[in-house]
Order: sequence, then structure tokens, then C-alpha cells
Amino acid sequence: MKEVKTEIEIHSSPATAWRVLTDFSSYGEWNPVIVKITGEARSGERLEISLRTSRGRVRTYRPVITKFEENHELRWKGSSSIPGFLNGERIFTFYRTTKDHIRLLHLEIFSGLGAFLAGRQLVKDVKPSLQQMNVAFKKRVEQETKAGNTSRSKAKTTGK
Repeated sequence: MKEVKTEIEIHSSPATAWRVLTDFSSYGEWNPVIVKITGEARSGERLEISLRTSRGRVRTYRPVITKFEENHELRWKGSSSIPGFLNGERIFTFYRTTKDHIRLLHLEIFSGLGAFLAGRQLVKDVKPSLQQMNVAFKKRVEQETKAGNTSRSKAKTTGK
């Protein structure tokens, strides 16, 4: 088994980050790695995910959402067409660190013969893409947070 783990601090509430994470239809607007997700954000749903690899190719896979804990954790798990060769589980977990900040724990766990054979190269290929996605996610979430704060401030000022 191989685990690729990344983390990033985000100025946001869990609810705002969750909204961005589960708005699959907008991934193409902000996500440089997962360029498209088709499917509903709910437990048991089979997704169709188009992923841009580190070599610039777009690969599609069809994982199933295995955990959907609103404002806290989303997991999906997929496998290669050869049973047991390569399985991957993508995990997103939010932890509140202060009133206005969260930490995203973003990881992928690989198992199967392919994970064993690829070894360190798998980690070397996947970690930069997770980090790239984290930076883009942080930017998108913080834009949403700022937009939400601006509209709340305007409502207080105008009494609406």
C-alpha cells in the first residue's frame, strides 16, 4: 500500500469549502488536475472523473463515493480494469483550526500489485498533482469566502 498525503491551510469555514468541493460541475473552471466530474455528490454514487496526468494526458476513471460526511469528509474509491492490480482511494477531510480557518487533509491511498510495482514513482508522480490541486482549491475557496463576506457586509450596511 502507498499513501500520498498533502495538507493546506485555508481561510474559510468548512461549509464554504464543502460547497466548492462538492460542486462537481464547476471543477473545469478552477481545477488544473481534475478537469471534469460527472455525477452527484452523495454516498454510493458512481462518478466519472476526467483527470489530467502529470504528463498532460487526460484519463477517465469511474470511482464510487464511499463516504460523504457533510462539511467534514468526502472519499471515493476506484480500481483498474484488472481486478486487484491498482486500487485508489481519494480522501478529502476538513479540520477547523481556528474560527476562520480550516486545514484540508488531501490524500490518495493506493493498493494492489500496481502500487507495489510502481512504488516510489507512484508517489513522485501523484504528490505534485495533489499539491497543485490544493493550491487551486484554496484560491477558489478563499475567493468564495471573500465574496460571501463582501455580500454580508453590504447587507449589514444597507440593512438588507
